[in-house]
Amino acid sequence: MTHKISKFNSPTVGQSSNLKSIYSSRQGIILINVIIFAAIAITVTIALVNWGALVLKTTRLMVLREQAFQNAEAGIDYYRWHLAHAATDYSDGTGTGNGPFTHDVKDAGSNVIGQFILTITPPPIGSTIVKVRSEGAVYSDSTNSTTSRTILATMAIPSLAKFAVVANDNMRFGAGTEVFGPVQSNGGIRFDGVAHNLVSSAKSTYDDPDDGTSQQKFGVYTTDSPADPNPPSAVPSRPDVFMAGRQFPVPVFDFTGLTVNLSQMKTSAQDGGRYFAASGYQGYHIVLKIDDTFDLYTVRSLQSASSNCSSRNNGQANWGKWSISTEQFVANYSFPANGIIFLEDNVWVDGQIATARITIAAGQFPDNPTTRKNITVNNNLKYTNYDGTDVISLVAQGNFNVGYDSANDLRIDAALVAQNGRVGRYYYSSHCGNSYQRASITLYGMIATSVRYGFAYTDGTGYTLRNIIYDSSLLYSPPPSFPLTSDQYQTISWQEVNE
Repeated sequence: MTHKISKFNSPTVGQSSNLKSIYSSRQGIILINVIIFAAIAITVTIALVNWGALVLKTTRLMVLREQAFQNAEAGIDYYRWHLAHAATDYSDGTGTGNGPFTHDVKDAGSNVIGQFILTITPPPIGSTIVKVRSEGAVYSDSTNSTTSRTILATMAIPSLAKFAVVANDNMRFGAGTEVFGPVQSNGGIRFDGVAHNLVSSAKSTYDDPDDGTSQQKFGVYTTDSPADPNPPSAVPSRPDVFMAGRQFPVPVFDFTGLTVNLSQMKTSAQDGGRYFAASGYQGYHIVLKIDDTFDLYTVRSLQSASSNCSSRNNGQANWGKWSISTEQFVANYSFPANGIIFLEDNVWVDGQIATARITIAAGQFPDNPTTRKNITVNNNLKYTNYDGTDVISLVAQGNFNVGYDSANDLRIDAALVAQNGRVGRYYYSSHCGNSYQRASITLYGMIATSVRYGFAYTDGTGYTLRNIIYDSSLLYSPPPSFPLTSDQYQTISWQEVNE
C-alpha cells in the first residue's frame, strides 16, 4: 500500500504582510469605536452631572423662594395682628413714618432664618383701607446672594354701608323705581319696580297699610302683574321684578348702629373740622367746589306756599317747599383736615367735589323731636371720580329732603342718612305750580332712612323715574365718621408683586 503525505505549505512573504495589515486594520477600528463610545459616555456623564447640579441648584432656589414667600406672608400676618391691637397705628409702633420696617424671622431655636420688610400705606381720610407691602428675604451662604419675594395685601374694616337702601320701617318701591344694589328693611317691602340685587325683609308676613285690607302679605311682595298671592300660598318666582331674588325673614338690621353719633361729630368738627352755630335765619346753604373749598351762605327766606298748595299736604309733619328764596354770602372755606362739617341748623347742599372725602351733618342739641335739623338737596350734588376717591355723606338729625323747586333731572352722589326721619320728597299737588312733577332722580351711594322713604306718589306727583345705584366702595371706604361693623381688619385683596 502506498501512502501519500501532504506537505503544509508556509505562507509566502506577501501573504504574511497581508495578514498583518488586516489585523492592524481591525485593531484600528476597535480603537476608534472605543474612542467614540468613550466620548459619548464622557459627554453623557458630563451632561448628567451638569443636569444634576442644575436640578440641585434649582431645588435650592425653589426652597429659598418658598422660604422668602413664607417670610413675606409672616409680615402680612404680623401687621394684621398689629392692627388688631392698634387699629390706627400705621408706623409699626415707631411713631414716625410708614416704613420700611425690618423684622427678623426666627426658627424654633431662635435662629434668624430671614427677614420681612414692611411698608404701610395709611387710609385716606374717612376710609379704613390700609395697604401693607411685605418683602420676604432669605440669605444663602452657598450662593452669597439674597432671595426675596413681595406680597401686597389690602386690609379694611367693613362699614354699615352695605345696602343701597336700608330702612327701619315698611317700604314701598313703586313702578318706575330701579334699584342697583341690595335692599333691606326691618319692616315689610312692597316692590313694584325692578331690583337688580337681593331684596330682603325682617318680616315673614306683614299688614301693608297701603293695601287697604287686613290681609297679610309676604315680607317682600309685588303687585306688578301678575300680583303675588297672599300667604300661606307658595311664594312665586318673579325674576322680572326681583332679578337676584328676594329673602324673608332675615335678621333685623341694627339700625341703631347706623345712627351716627352726632354729638361726637360735633366735637370732631370743633376740633379739626368746620363747625357753625345756628344761623339765626332759616339755615345755611353749602356749595361744594372741585378746588377743595366750599361757599357758605345764610338762607334768609324760603319760598312760600299758596293756600291751595299748603292745604293739600297730605298731613305731613314739618311740610314746606324747602326751597331757597333769598340768601347772603358768608365766606369761602377750605375743606377741613378731618373731613367733617357740622352745622347746628337746617342745611341746603349742592355742588361738586374732586378727590375729596366729606361728611356734612346737621343737628341741634339737646336732641328734641320738635327742633331736629334737616338737610335738603335741590340741585345736583356730584362726584368727579367714581373710583372711591370721592365720597360725600349727608347725615340729618331729622329728614333728608328734596324740595319743591328741585332740578327736573336731579343727581345726588352721596350716602344719605336720616337718623330719626325719612329720606324723600314732600307731597306737592298740582296747585303748588309746575314743579310738582319732576322727570328723574338718580341717587348714587346709599340710603339709610328711619321712616318710610319716597320721592313719588301714586297720583303721579314727584319724580317719575327713580334710579338708586349702590356705591360699593362705601363698604370698606366710607365717609368720615361713618359707623363700622367692628374694630377688626379683614383682608380684602392679596397678590404677589413681581419686581
